[in-house]
Amino acid sequence: MQYARRHMPEPEAVCGGIVHPARRPPGWNAPGPPPAVPHDRADVWPGPGEDLCYLAGDWRILQRIRGHRWSLDDLVTAWFAAQLTEATPPARLADLGCGIGAVLLLLAWRFPQARCAGIEAQPLSVALARRSLGWNGAEGRCEVRLGDLRDPAVFPEGAVYELVTGTPPYLPAGTATEPTRVQQAPCHIEQRGGIEAYCAAAARLMTPKARFVVCHAAPQSERAVAAARMSGLAIESRCDVIPRQGKGALFAVYSMRHVGEVNCVTALPPLVVRDAHGQRTDAFRVLRQQMGMPP
Repeated sequence: MQYARRHMPEPEAVCGGIVHPARRPPGWNAPGPPPAVPHDRADVWPGPGEDLCYLAGDWRILQRIRGHRWSLDDLVTAWFAAQLTEATPPARLADLGCGIGAVLLLLAWRFPQARCAGIEAQPLSVALARRSLGWNGAEGRCEVRLGDLRDPAVFPEGAVYELVTGTPPYLPAGTATEPTRVQQAPCHIEQRGGIEAYCAAAARLMTPKARFVVCHAAPQSERAVAAARMSGLAIESRCDVIPRQGKGALFAVYSMRHVGEVNCVTALPPLVVRDAHGQRTDAFRVLRQQMGMPP
């Protein structure tokens, strides 16, 4: 799909925050839908302690400099979900525990016709995600709701989503030292439930043919299987993510469906992010390209 591009000058003042410049090779043009930046709105630009970073194509995301920031698990989860649903793009998708909105934004960029909803319990993260939607001009079809994903009332529309995603925390409360930086503790520690709560919430929202794409710590595969089973879901496929050649898998990304929709489990080849020399692998370069990032 081709999109008309337009020049987007940066404002001279950005309320004390940092606007990162693009780092792109000569001749590379950003793919995907361009953002509709509202230059008359100061609230969508970074304030003190915040920066505005490139995400996919020309889309960007607001983050706290010393807070929770988007990461590899967000990118791979969004990519895995997009690859699985590319042939039949979802009309409606939901992201559970969406944080600052990285997965939600990546999928909204990848599926420009989809209506997208995120749920997040931290007011600071909700505010950042909403402002990022505003910067990219996606507020008309995307929203972020403040609430606990375990509460059915936050999604009163019920099972209308053809794709649900989630990047839950991996560490049960009391098993690790909580980060002290703003936003970070609930992103690492299971303060509001772990993969079990995410599976239960996803099952309530999924249409009969929908998929739930979720990441979880690779060593906890039995827990992921049990969590799916308890919610009436079954694992359709799994991809382990290895940060560097020779290391063990850091996390795994799962695709789950309602039990009657799964005949067998497909174990996909692991995704190795960097080779033994620390360089991006060809597979990870392709992933980045498919998610609108420069080589």
